[in-house]
Amino acid sequence: MYDPWVTHEFTVTDLMAMRSGLATGSGEGLCGMGFNRSFLMHSLRYMQPETSFRSAYAYQNLPFLWAAALVENKTGKSWEENIQEKIFSPLNMSDSSTDQRSFQQAQDVAYLHVKKNGKIVALPMDQNSTDWVYTIGPAGGINSNIEDMAKWLCLQMNNGSYESRQLSSKNTIQYLQSPKTVMNTISTKNNAYYCQGWMYMEACPYPIVFHKGGTQGHSAIMAFVPQAKIGIVILSNVYGDSQPDYLMFRFLDLYFSNNAWDDVLEALKPMNTSKVQANASTSMQTDSPLAARPLETYVGNYSNQTLGIINISQDNGILILYAGPGKLKIPLMPLEGDNFSLSKTGASPVAAFLVVDENKMEGVEIRGGRLFDLFGNNIWFQHTND
Repeated sequence: MYDPWVTHEFTVTDLMAMRSGLATGSGEGLCGMGFNRSFLMHSLRYMQPETSFRSAYAYQNLPFLWAAALVENKTGKSWEENIQEKIFSPLNMSDSSTDQRSFQQAQDVAYLHVKKNGKIVALPMDQNSTDWVYTIGPAGGINSNIEDMAKWLCLQMNNGSYESRQLSSKNTIQYLQSPKTVMNTISTKNNAYYCQGWMYMEACPYPIVFHKGGTQGHSAIMAFVPQAKIGIVILSNVYGDSQPDYLMFRFLDLYFSNNAWDDVLEALKPMNTSKVQANASTSMQTDSPLAARPLETYVGNYSNQTLGIINISQDNGILILYAGPGKLKIPLMPLEGDNFSLSKTGASPVAAFLVVDENKMEGVEIRGGRLFDLFGNNIWFQHTND
């Protein structure tokens, strides 16, 4: 970690309890650039904390790569092999896998979808940008279906037992499901906590254990009430929608007939409306400012000691930034002066070029946003002569 003392004190429990001190989602912008697991794990040491260690909840994905590495070091087998041998096979999760090829070649599979300008749009099955899902698979990226996930749910609800076989100790399951870190919550009357890869929320008549997640084109949520031995799994083939969350809390209200989640359900309703409105307003933005200088001025390679080379090229009158080994393609939209937005909405992050005498390019600073989330909000790339 950035602080040597935190590195020395950091435990597996800290990792799984989301209390590292890093900002929410630190470094996740790097995942879509083609960097491998080793690079992403190493990058954590450059990320400056937002809070003190163990003082606050903030959701992370990259630290789970270290959890996988610990499993691999202990067993001598890959994380993927362990998932197959320790979870998929014992639970007979025959339609679950951990690799992209299995997803692409499956006979019966839900295509990826996203919301774009207020509409649901299907993504191509071979889209290269989904590679990152499998790179950070230990953070929750597997291929599965409702039947297989129900088997995993049964294991969790029955204290590690499945079909009369004790696959994990009762103490281990209870430790994983018990509160470790206080969380914020959308409910005004229910305290929530992060456990060890699970969330725990106080409720009437019983607390619920749940978790949600999403990758490009998919969303999922799972919840169960251990005391009542009931649970629900909701899988959606569209990302960026609160419907799975809404359905989960609605299910709990219907089952217990107590309207305990009225405030949550009400809070989730406007989320969908605001997202559609935001998409609609984005599609109506047509102003296209001009760059301060000829685009050729900005073209070239730029180097950062940790992140390597980014390339900025010109294509049909638009600057394109290519980042990482996977050459992630990001259009640069002109703002004011030598500043360009990496977002079509004109929002952050912003590429701020530094030009000295006679249009000589010095470098570019990426400001704000979470794309290059290493050294705080601003990251410098020096112009090279290559």
